[in-house]
Amino acid sequence: METPTPFDVNTVQQLLADWFAPWVQALGLRAESCADGEVTLRLPFSERLTRIGGMVCGQALMSAADTAMALAIASRLGVRQPMTTVQLSTSFLKPLVGQDALVQARIVRAGKSLVFGEIDIVAAGDGKSVCRVSTTYALL
Repeated sequence: METPTPFDVNTVQQLLADWFAPWVQALGLRAESCADGEVTLRLPFSERLTRIGGMVCGQALMSAADTAMALAIASRLGVRQPMTTVQLSTSFLKPLVGQDALVQARIVRAGKSLVFGEIDIVAAGDGKSVCRVSTTYALL
């Protein structure tokens, strides 16, 4: 039996480099913490991700959320588990302007074929929630 890969912040950071498309890597996501079924990523503030008024665009936040959830699932089920996003429902609560975001993903329930998760995106400077996401993933 193969020994499982220890899942830590370094593993998450390596998976960010190995698994995701170049445009996702260009977001500059950094692993902040991880535990069984939970991952927190930092989305650094960048003018490249803003729109009118200096607000971080929703597309960047949704991409960061989807990425964090895939990594949270990998932390629970192992890095060799293929999966795909089935549903991503996003509620934007307030604009994120001029500060990093912390993207906190956690598994709510992991079944044999589906995994359900929640992501809270908070402003790194003040800790206020800016976006809530619920997700469903299919295990392949």
